[in-house]
Amino acid sequence: MSLAIFDLDNTLIDIDSDHAWGEFLLEQGAVDPVAYREANERFLRDYENGTLDIHAFLEVALKPLAENSPEQLAAWHQQFMADKIEPHILAKGEELLARHRIQGDTLLIVTATNRFITGPIARRLGVDDLIAVEPEIVDGRYTGHVSGTPSYREGKVERVNEWLKHREQTLDEAWFYSDSHNDLPLLEQVAHPVAVDPDERLRETAQARDWRIMSLR
Repeated sequence: MSLAIFDLDNTLIDIDSDHAWGEFLLEQGAVDPVAYREANERFLRDYENGTLDIHAFLEVALKPLAENSPEQLAAWHQQFMADKIEPHILAKGEELLARHRIQGDTLLIVTATNRFITGPIARRLGVDDLIAVEPEIVDGRYTGHVSGTPSYREGKVERVNEWLKHREQTLDEAWFYSDSHNDLPLLEQVAHPVAVDPDERLRETAQARDWRIMSLR
């Protein structure tokens, strides 16, 4: 029984859920329409370029969680799932998950997007195990701060290795599916790295290293 690890954004779904949540908040009038939009676009460009300051990003991204009640956030997320996520879930992504599930593999989603956004998406995809950025919660409310190591770049490797300490699986026979060059640190650790609809930098690396390249779109 192997471990099958999946990135989420632009891998199992064909959008970046973090960016889409920012757009959704803008549509709800929940954030500053100028400053937040500029930051949302800038951070997406930085991520794509591999220059993202994850802590600077999270300072902005987690602030709306602290500024709104759990009830409001839950209502928004329900609408967000229906309007922004469900239409972008890739059928071939679900088929890939099903193939690994039938084989008896352990499924794990590892994402740099926070758990508030991605927890319901993982449940929708039928994946019980999720490693995500953990927003800090105190007395039932988000504080706007991050808890622990963000699961981004080398942080994904650290978080996966910590998760594996309590499991029987190892990375020796593991699969990892991702679209982004930001995931190279973890792709380099697994037995079966797979570039899924990869960005240009990851495609070049995959071709040079003879990694599998596939499309779920």
